Amino acid sequence: MASLKVPSNVPLPEEDAEQLHKAFSGWGTNEKLIISILAHRNAAQRSLIRSVYAATYNEDLLKALDKELSSDFERAVMLWTLDPSERDAYLAKESTKMFTKNNWVLVEIACTRPALELFKVKQAYQARYKKSLEEDVAQHTSGDLRKLLLPLVSTFRYEGDDVNMMLARSEAKILHEKVSEKAYSDDDLIRILTTRSKAQLGATLNHYNNEHGNSINKNLKEESDDNDYLKLLRAVITCLTYPEKHFEKVLRLSINKMGTDEWGLTRVVTTRTEVDMERIKEEYQRRNSIPLDRAIAKDTSGDYEDMLVALLGHGDV
Repeated sequence: MASLKVPSNVPLPEEDAEQLHKAFSGWGTNEKLIISILAHRNAAQRSLIRSVYAATYNEDLLKALDKELSSDFERAVMLWTLDPSERDAYLAKESTKMFTKNNWVLVEIACTRPALELFKVKQAYQARYKKSLEEDVAQHTSGDLRKLLLPLVSTFRYEGDDVNMMLARSEAKILHEKVSEKAYSDDDLIRILTTRSKAQLGATLNHYNNEHGNSINKNLKEESDDNDYLKLLRAVITCLTYPEKHFEKVLRLSINKMGTDEWGLTRVVTTRTEVDMERIKEEYQRRNSIPLDRAIAKDTSGDYEDMLVALLGHGDV
């Protein structure tokens, strides 16, 4: 995982914890100070700050932030401050609740995180919620959606680069047959997409494209207008093979709606800044002819805007 760039003169976690405590003290909260510290620390540094803050002030930093902040700015700071596996566990739990249900978030977590990270998310989920992610996904989905999502969150994919080209050819044939038959929830189609390594899937889908003149997602798009399952199936394939394309689309839809979808915007910025944000920014610029930081600045305001732009790497340290 790529780290957020941090200057060599970053203060010790003890100093950061002290400054954060000062930001909460007195009349009003010093939001600018909070941004200047947390938005410029990587995951390991944020974890140390939380530990030192708890030991020094006998209070969880997240609880202090929750008391002092509000609205979209609070959500951005809280999500960013969480350990990545805790953050994903929180987002996954949120996405299985009735009023915040979002299968797209489950797909993102299951398909764009490396196998060991997904395993850590599931550990964090069990530690926090005293049940498994698989239990909640099974309970809150049904039919074809459950048939697709449950193996996705249950898998532990091989992470290596080894590819079996004979297998890629045979499975490309299976995928094409199932798509042609409109058997979109066929056991073999789901088995291939939910268990094969990303390298193996890449080879299979390249063969599909070369052999049949169209990508599998293009074939699926022709049928997916009013079909939520097919839309999710396409998102699975994009997240596994071209994640920056998926996240660019989430950002574009979040920003370009009538009224910003702050939850989608906040989720992508806080979860991808330390992973592949540079590629997402390039994809966004290519697709929309405007830099992502400028698009966000036009569509947000105040401390929330400052936090997001700082995370994108354009904030002043």
